[in-house]
Amino acid sequence: MLSSKKRLDRAYKNAKVINFDDTSKFILFSDCHRGDNSFADDFANNKNIYFHALKHYYTEGFQYCEIGDGDELWENLFFKSVFEAHKNVYMLLQLFYKENRLYNIWGNHDMVYRDPNYVKKYLYTFFDEKTGEDVALFPGIEFHEGIILKHSKTNQEVFLTHGHQADSWNYLFWKWSRFMVRVLWKPLNVMGIADPTSPAKNYTELIKIERRTKKWIIENNNLITITGHTHRPRFPEPGDIAYFNDGSCVHPRCITGIEIEKGEISLIKWEIDTNDDGVLQIVRSVLEGSRKLLDYKTN
Repeated sequence: MLSSKKRLDRAYKNAKVINFDDTSKFILFSDCHRGDNSFADDFANNKNIYFHALKHYYTEGFQYCEIGDGDELWENLFFKSVFEAHKNVYMLLQLFYKENRLYNIWGNHDMVYRDPNYVKKYLYTFFDEKTGEDVALFPGIEFHEGIILKHSKTNQEVFLTHGHQADSWNYLFWKWSRFMVRVLWKPLNVMGIADPTSPAKNYTELIKIERRTKKWIIENNNLITITGHTHRPRFPEPGDIAYFNDGSCVHPRCITGIEIEKGEISLIKWEIDTNDDGVLQIVRSVLEGSRKLLDYKTN
């Protein structure tokens, strides 16, 4: 049985490498948990915020890295129900994909995407009810366990992975967790009872996961590492352990993410706010940063 260290080592070793420079722009979101728009769909509360933010990043020329748990495939048996509930989101993601600006990492809640045959069956095409035919959605799309953003001039690396590699239960026994969520916790979730196996709801487990991840980062020369999974945003100061977490898109009333632009990194938030006239609007704010990536570089 692989340790969390060996699982992270493997994710790093097999990661897809994306070269970038100071003109590159990335937005990182994770833990969207897109569901079927039922009462148990945590994404539904923030879907308008997420869609508006993603449309902004598409217009501004950002590349989008979704670093795990984009789709909630523990509570939902098939991707089809999720796709139909949030079709506008997938049509926007399709625009990113067509322009080679979409990169995907699988997490524990969409671990089925490890299987290229599953991805091909459900994500390459979708059934268009208007035409009665299968239509291209994400033909040829790939999911990765890790992604390395490598700066073409400085050779500095930024390692992206979901983070459940440091969570043995949700990595090794995800099928059992999925079963429990479907038969037990989804019905209870509708009544407001949280799933105790989730690190986002279990603070003790969350701390253990962060500690294991930080230990791995130290052992790898303080490699900048960005994860999701715990839903807890993290943004270290230069000189500290270079562990970042982009938070999630299922916070109450807001979504958080990480931007990389002009060689700098920022933790951002999108939420609904009111202007002076009382009109509701979706606004972006910077929670932490921006900091130069090179400030975290070690020799």
